[in-house]
Amino acid sequence: MYDFAPTAELEPAERYRQLADAADALTAGEPDAVANMANLAALLWEFVPGLNWAGFYRMVGGELVLGPFIGRPACIRIPLGQGVCGTAASTGETQLVEDVHAFPGHIACDAASQSELVVPVLRDGKVIAVIDLDAPEKARFGAVDAAGIEALAARIAQRI
Repeated sequence: MYDFAPTAELEPAERYRQLADAADALTAGEPDAVANMANLAALLWEFVPGLNWAGFYRMVGGELVLGPFIGRPACIRIPLGQGVCGTAASTGETQLVEDVHAFPGHIACDAASQSELVVPVLRDGKVIAVIDLDAPEKARFGAVDAAGIEALAARIAQRI
């Protein structure tokens, strides 16, 4: 049995450090990318408070395709350059969106989502996936969240 849970009352930077350590331990030695993404989605849900969606979109054939996640059913395919996820994948840059309704071309998979953080996962300089976090409150994510998820993405890029 795996029991990875954050220590109560942590500073956000420490919470993200513990998340990355748990992700490293949980995926070490497992070659199956889908299994690793599924466990990572569960870890994200455990470690990042205030989410209504956490998971992955994988780069497949020049578009993003839904991967393992926790939350309400989601869009299955997202073209590059469209929405927050497609923008992150096409630019290779983190997208930190305080108000999804103000983001041009936002794709609303869950009407409850108000803010979003999408971090590209890069392997050998190419986007292979994005980590997508949605929250039901505006401005839920900040620079510490972005840095923490970017560190996680770098750490697990060879395992998904």
